[in-house]
Formats: sequence, structure tokens, C-alpha cells
Amino acid sequence: MDFGESCISFFNTKDFYEILNIPRTASQREVRKAYHTLSLTYHPDKVEDSEREEATEKFKILGKVFSILNDVEKRSIYDDTGSWSEEGEDFTERDWVEFWRNYFKEVTITDLDKYADEYKGSDEELEDLKKAYEKCKGDFDKMFQYIMFATVEDEERIRGRLMKLIEQDELPSYDIFVNEPQEKRDRRIRRLRKEAKEAEDVVKKAKKEQEFEELTKAILSRKTQTPTMGFLESLEQKFAPKGKKAKKSRSKSKK
Repeated sequence: MDFGESCISFFNTKDFYEILNIPRTASQREVRKAYHTLSLTYHPDKVEDSEREEATEKFKILGKVFSILNDVEKRSIYDDTGSWSEEGEDFTERDWVEFWRNYFKEVTITDLDKYADEYKGSDEELEDLKKAYEKCKGDFDKMFQYIMFATVEDEERIRGRLMKLIEQDELPSYDIFVNEPQEKRDRRIRRLRKEAKEAEDVVKKAKKEQEFEELTKAILSRKTQTPTMGFLESLEQKFAPKGKKAKKSRSKSKK
């Protein structure tokens, strides 16, 4: 299967701009943002095992599309011809995860929490909500796949922002959104709560890994020094299980 066929198979189009869900007039910054958002959605490490195979293929396609549209010369050729020659290259053989890492720095949990706080309620979120609403024709279940950082607690806030735009005739009124059956909402809430619990477990594990890295760095930074008792006690307080204390060695002096 060539690249064009892969695009159609996984995204139902071979138009690069449709795949990234951006207009042909999009700036390079908008191209980068669209790729970043979609690549996070389909990153192989961020989906369940049952979805990993399909997500991996989509992730590879997104990387290839971005590598072309992010290059001014390649993008110009694509815009002029409507196609891209793959002669001498195979997009499936490239390490697209490594390609992704080269463009986006490693993100810590603290970075994500800070960005989420700034994003929620912002103009940027509102624009993303409008796009998700129109793309999914008001189907809230589908919209949650495109709204960053959205949780079950955000549903009423998001609904309120969109209803305001609908009342102002800035968005079309879809019955599936305006008059959504309570049963459908209840199913979504149960699913989101289950996913939130799973995500919480992942975050707890990641935080433990970060703490271990902090401990390793602290020890390595002092590897040429003799650890003081204060330093050891501070590590004990931070990392030792609660209720347990390290045994202190006592030297006995000879009389």
C-alpha cells in the first residue's frame, strides 16, 4: 500500500490539509499546532492496547504529512501539484516517534498541569471547541476525542460555552447536542469516570518514576562528596515508606 492509499484507508482522504483538519491557508504555526494535537491523540504510547495498531499507522501518516507541510519548499510543490512523489523513500521505515521527539521537547506532568490550567477557559480552547463541535455535528461523545484536557467535570462548562455561541447564531444548532437524551449523557459520564480513574493510575505511576529520577540525580550530584546526615535524613523523609525509619548506626566508644 502506497502513502496515498494509506491516507485514504485511515483518514478517508489523501488531502494533507484535510488530514490535519486545517485550511490550505494555514500558517506554519497552525500546521505545527494541528500536528501536535493530532499526534498526541494517536501517539502509540497514549492509547489502549486494542487501539495501538491503528493508532500507530495514523501516527506515521501524520508524521509524513507534517514533514511535507512543515517544509516550505515541499509544501509549495505539494500545493502546486496536489501530490507528493515518494520515489526513493518509504514512510513506514522511518522512526516517526523519534521524529516527533525532535520537534517536541519531553513534557513533564508539571508542564501539562500548568498548560491545562492556562488552556481551560481560554480563547484557544474556545476555538478548538468550535472546531470539534462542527466536525462532530454536535455529538458530545465524539467531541471529547478532540478536546484537550476535557474531563467529566468540564462537561457543563464546555456545554455552556457552546450553548452561548449557538444562541448568538455563531454555531449551528444540532438537536443531538441541544436535546441530548439523558441516557446518552449518563453513559458518557460513566465512561469518562472510568477513563479518569485509569488516567489517575497512570499519573501516579509517572510521578513515582519522576521521584525516582530526582533521587538518582540527587545521589549522582553528591557522588564526590561524603553524604551528610542531614542529606540522608531528607531523602528518608521523602522516599522512605511511612511508618518506617531507617536504622541509625551508633558507634560504641571503648572505655
